[in-house]
Amino acid sequence: MTINRITVDPVTRIEGHLRVDCDIKDGKVVNAWSSGQMWRGIETILTGRDPRDAWLYTQRICGVCTTVHAIVSVRAVENALDMEIPLNAQLIRNIIMAAHGIHDHLVHFYHLSALDWVDVVSALSADPKKAEQLAQSLSNWPHNNAVHFAQVQAKVKKFVESGQLGIFAHGYWGHPAMKLPPEANLMAVAHYLEALEYQRKANQITAILGAKTPHIQNLAVGGVANPINPDEQSALNMERLAYVKTLMDEIQGFIREVYLPDVTAIAAIYADWLPYGQGVTNYLSAPDFPKDGKGTDFAMPGGYIPNGDIAQFRPITHFGDPFFEQNVKESIKHAWYDGDWTRSPYQEDTIPKYTDFDENGAYSWVKAPTFADKPAQVGPLANVLAMVAAGDERTRKYLKVAMDRIGAITRSRVPLSVLHSTLGRHAARCVRTQVLYDMLEDNYHALLANIASGDMTTFNPPTFPKGEQMGFGFHEAPRGILSHWVVIENGTIKNYQAVVPSTWNAGPRNQNDEKGPYEASLMHNPILDEQRPLEVLRTIHSFDPCLACAIHLHDNQGRDIVRVNTNL
Repeated sequence: MTINRITVDPVTRIEGHLRVDCDIKDGKVVNAWSSGQMWRGIETILTGRDPRDAWLYTQRICGVCTTVHAIVSVRAVENALDMEIPLNAQLIRNIIMAAHGIHDHLVHFYHLSALDWVDVVSALSADPKKAEQLAQSLSNWPHNNAVHFAQVQAKVKKFVESGQLGIFAHGYWGHPAMKLPPEANLMAVAHYLEALEYQRKANQITAILGAKTPHIQNLAVGGVANPINPDEQSALNMERLAYVKTLMDEIQGFIREVYLPDVTAIAAIYADWLPYGQGVTNYLSAPDFPKDGKGTDFAMPGGYIPNGDIAQFRPITHFGDPFFEQNVKESIKHAWYDGDWTRSPYQEDTIPKYTDFDENGAYSWVKAPTFADKPAQVGPLANVLAMVAAGDERTRKYLKVAMDRIGAITRSRVPLSVLHSTLGRHAARCVRTQVLYDMLEDNYHALLANIASGDMTTFNPPTFPKGEQMGFGFHEAPRGILSHWVVIENGTIKNYQAVVPSTWNAGPRNQNDEKGPYEASLMHNPILDEQRPLEVLRTIHSFDPCLACAIHLHDNQGRDIVRVNTNL
């Protein structure tokens, strides 16, 4: 058969603008290109500014990944200055990160990717009583009942009869790759709607401690700006902390009794998809949830796994670890920037040079990161595999629960190797969410205990010496390892670079012409209908793309889209 080219542009239900081109032969993908369609200019804006202000700018790279850029930015400057922050500040940051991660993972599964597997229109033919039996066989969630499912079914029917599907419009309903029974589809749609409320509750925790969300306001180089006084109404007091605990208790049930059963049920029913979507199996993740002010002791391990072999896991041990610092590089060989170099972020520049889409030359605004000169996949799968390799007991416990649930439905033994797949990324993200909830609780109780001991300190003022300082900060963000790199000269920013998760995953071919993770993961994927390439979306969505982070803004005609006055 001939090779046919399909182009998905834009890929929807993601953050930012992504184009994916695939060559199809005999119903399978035989080649692929991932192309970011905007240019990011934050690095240029930051040059010459006060390093203490960088976090306010960098969290505006994206309207979704706001908190993570803010935290990594202050960590980068603190690393350059060799700073230690107060324990209270570290714990408050940790609580914010855990809540943000839970919020993000719930949004990703239910509202960005579930509709690749769930046929909303099929739910109209479901029997609510049978949906209740199915749901109650999976968990004890109190809303898994026929009355609630019938109400949801009526709501969806009203959308359909009006001719306006609203949030469910333009899906590939009836696609031959959809295989959930109507009752499972109805259950999933009901949980989709409930997830809107529970992700909001998780985000409220971020807002309480971060002053607002998106774009938190409480950070500072040296700690946080939250004054602690248990008896003061205008400070972080016991009333606010008690409400945080109320929200934590409310989201726990949904995470344990809905998210985990839903992911494992879909993975089991779509077991024929477990061989697809592997791609790059060099995995990179960051340790996180530091338990001390210097970032030398972490509750969640991270590191590098080459070739998918967890026996070769090498940990990243502290915020300044040279193993990480010396192995991260980015290539612009196939990106729309001036030059053809592979450099450490400290030495990079960001000079745009658009030359149109050339599959053999430059075809993306995304750079191509490498670790130890090889492409690396980042994200919850990398994080979970690293924690398993490091012997983290909680991760192993939740992973066993997930794998046992899949095995019980498929009536087969499920090996760890199935995680190297499209569905494996969903399973790993769900497992990570269970661990994140434990981090939320641990850090909340640690903060209360530290306050009870009499420690109210939240900030250590930074000092900027003359000369040059270099530093980097990292964080295991919801989409994977995020790092910012800063060069400071005489108290101002000389160079700044952000190497983000979707740059690692969405990057084009690197300096050695090796495919990036998106591109490699699409190889050999089945395509049942070239006019409706649902399978492409399934695999790309499993990474939770955020192209706004990887790139920023561009217009083919060279017109000004937005003009920023950097002198304000």
